[in-house]
Amino acid sequence: MRAPFGGPILTQTGLQPVLSALRHWNAPPPSAMPIHLYWGDDEAARTRAVEALIADRTDPAWQSINLSRLDGSDPAQAAQALEEARTPPFGGGDRVVLLQRSPFCSQCPAELGQQLEATLELIPDNCHLLLVSPGKPDARLRTTKALQKLVKAGIAFEKSFALPAIWDGAGQVELVQRTAAELGLRLEQAAAEALSDAIGSDSARLASELEKLALYLGATPGGAAGQQPAITAAAVEALVGSQAANALQVGDALLAGQPAEAIALVDALLAANEPALRIVATLSGQIRGWLWVSLLDKQGEQDVNAIAKAAGIGNPKRIYVMRKQIRGKGPAQLLELLSRVLDVEMALKRGSDPADAFRDGFLLAPAGR
Repeated sequence: MRAPFGGPILTQTGLQPVLSALRHWNAPPPSAMPIHLYWGDDEAARTRAVEALIADRTDPAWQSINLSRLDGSDPAQAAQALEEARTPPFGGGDRVVLLQRSPFCSQCPAELGQQLEATLELIPDNCHLLLVSPGKPDARLRTTKALQKLVKAGIAFEKSFALPAIWDGAGQVELVQRTAAELGLRLEQAAAEALSDAIGSDSARLASELEKLALYLGATPGGAAGQQPAITAAAVEALVGSQAANALQVGDALLAGQPAEAIALVDALLAANEPALRIVATLSGQIRGWLWVSLLDKQGEQDVNAIAKAAGIGNPKRIYVMRKQIRGKGPAQLLELLSRVLDVEMALKRGSDPADAFRDGFLLAPAGR
């Protein structure tokens, strides 16, 4: 069974098993692996992993010689990375060659691809070629197949850093838990859910807010998690901005048939420099959650745990609140509401003024509907 809009139905795990499994999430890969493939759209987590590998493998006193940071969008720098990865380090520590925006698993010129294949088996064990890209490797490419072959053989190390979808509530809660574990912080389940509601999939802001919360409670980011005071939901409520909550209020106003109130709330968010597409993301996730609950209620599903699992909602108790919110509203009305929000998104991506896009989407009758 799959969720509407193409997403898989998600499973919800308990906090302790997740934290236990994630204690080694950010641990550096085995030192014998000279090739490292990091990919995914979670830039903040990718960056933390990159810096952890550099700190683990290189000697700070020799980094000026043994650490290279290159940009793979420039073919000359990509070729330079391959050449440097074959050169043994000088002095202490290993050599690390970091190639950001690596072309080797996306659009790679044939000549550069041949250079990669010739290089892969010539990299010394004390050199590390770190290939980083935001997109998932294209499995059809010859270069990707060559790298994947080395991963399966245990010669290369691959790690993905994918952000959860905006409607994936359970995935967003797991993102909070994983980030806290990486930073050596403890947090209560309710705090993880509150942070997920407030921040969503903005992993850079999430790490920043977790560090602020840690300082507020006297914890030390990077310390031993078992010795840290736990971050509480009350602390999240006190310190984390309420922008996401306000965006949810926009959805509440739309659901209540109050477009003028919704526009006033949007104007306040825009005036506070909240990105327009982030408002849309929050609204679309909120309405998709309502739609899930409505559809499953219509099918006679009564188990709130099953509904929460299908809808990707981290806390099953929220289902009771959502049922009250959509009482008297059917799936057709919620689909219409979602369609209006998606119209706003399309207008924004075409370059429309954000305030005009929201006004047109919320006030004008949709054509042909």
